[in-house]
Amino acid sequence: MTQVKQISGRGIPLTGDDIDTDRIIPARFLRCVTFDGLGDHAFEDDRRQMTGQHPFDQAVYQGASLLVVNANFGCGSSREHAPQAINRWGIQALVGESFAEIFFGNCVAMGVPCVTASSEDVKSLQTAIANNPQLTLTLDLDAMEVRGSDGLTLKVSMPEGARQSFRDGLWDSCGQLATQINAVRDRARELPYLSWT
Repeated sequence: MTQVKQISGRGIPLTGDDIDTDRIIPARFLRCVTFDGLGDHAFEDDRRQMTGQHPFDQAVYQGASLLVVNANFGCGSSREHAPQAINRWGIQALVGESFAEIFFGNCVAMGVPCVTASSEDVKSLQTAIANNPQLTLTLDLDAMEVRGSDGLTLKVSMPEGARQSFRDGLWDSCGQLATQINAVRDRARELPYLSWT
């Protein structure tokens, strides 16, 4: 099982409330058989409209691993492609004012923590990143805080069940099965309709 306790890296600020899953990954990219390549199309339409000025296109934010967003991020349709696109772009964790419930659940199922902070703290973190794109951030799920290499420290929150699933590695359902393979084999042998070899 894969435990997630800390994620460190540079941040990328994405401002605006109610950024929905249609903006995160436009519907025309949902026809894919796998999620491979979705990262290239994250925020595709927004990026085209902003002609290189979208944070996901700016050179200073390439390689960032923590996305800092505002309120109700990931609202709209319940497509798993949205967090998949963000993750495949390179984002390993999100810090925001609030997240749509289904988006949050999809992120948990993928091992991508989404933590919340006050509006003021999120905006100050976005400003700090914009002022210093090389700022290193650490999301610590034990201490429930985000620390910046400049000394900035913000308290964050997450539902306790989700937090424990990351810390214990229980978010990883395949990992749970793999660690319990002997019990799975024993149960499979008891089932008359299953032939386990």
